[in-house]
Amino acid sequence: MRYIRWGILGALAIGLITVALANRGPMTLRLLPEPLEGLLGVSWQVTLPVFLILVVAMAAGVLLGFVWEWVREHKHRAEAATEKRKRRDLEKQVKTEGRPKGERDEILALVENR
Repeated sequence: MRYIRWGILGALAIGLITVALANRGPMTLRLLPEPLEGLLGVSWQVTLPVFLILVVAMAAGVLLGFVWEWVREHKHRAEAATEKRKRRDLEKQVKTEGRPKGERDEILALVENR
């Protein structure tokens, strides 16, 4: 299993390095289109290699997906916590109260009568 993991990671690394080498050219990212920059007087831009922009965009997408799923599954985690709390309270109640002394369990009575 370890070799399979290393093989997949190696193939992924080779693929990422190939994409990075093929896309080394600079690319300028602008916050606003040029006509709007002149109108508002705000000119924010950055020039980065294309592969770096791709990697950052993929990482942002993965992070956004993780956050989205975490928020979406909140109701399931809350329900599980409620059920766990109820189970713990019931177990505590059974341990503290137990059965009255004269009362016997029907199943145990059947087994003991054999």
